[in-house]
Amino acid sequence: MIQVRLFRKYVTPKPASWLVIGLGNPGNQYVATRHNVGYRVVDRLLKDTPLHPIKGIPATAANVGDMLLVRSTTYMNDSGRAIAPLADAFAMDLDHIIVIHDELDLPLGTVRIKRGGNENGHNGLKSATAELGSRDYIRVRVGISRPPQGTPVVDYVLSALPEGPDTDDALARAAQAVTLITTKGVSAAQNQIH
Repeated sequence: MIQVRLFRKYVTPKPASWLVIGLGNPGNQYVATRHNVGYRVVDRLLKDTPLHPIKGIPATAANVGDMLLVRSTTYMNDSGRAIAPLADAFAMDLDHIIVIHDELDLPLGTVRIKRGGNENGHNGLKSATAELGSRDYIRVRVGISRPPQGTPVVDYVLSALPEGPDTDDALARAAQAVTLITTKGVSAAQNQIH
């Protein structure tokens, strides 16, 4: 059974209908980067609910409604090490696992929802797919655009996400997308968000 550490004690998280994981990198130096939009969307969904470490799993989590909101505490390339054990522990079907991530192939601020598909070079998704043994989970994709010519992708995704109304709106719409998926289903969420 999973345990969540709370004031040096471990408590069992409540059963959840949905596993919602925001991808990103731990550490203050990554907080405002493009790669950490998944973390930032989870923060919006948490509102004032604190995350707590999970014993034996490299993640922090909190129950909010019928969702278990999660941040991996591994670096992006190893995100699956947090996702798969939680999916197993909660016997979560793939169609109830939502991964929120940055997407180079979408214009800055665009939000799209899809189930399954290719990872398009995204190492966090590659890790999730490898550990889950399937690509058939749900993704909430937050556009960060492609880097300018001559800028390495690694440098770009680890650079600061431009702040302002467009970014704020994209993060809010991504959080709304998660809420719609968990309450109305993927198709209805796509119709409203797209």
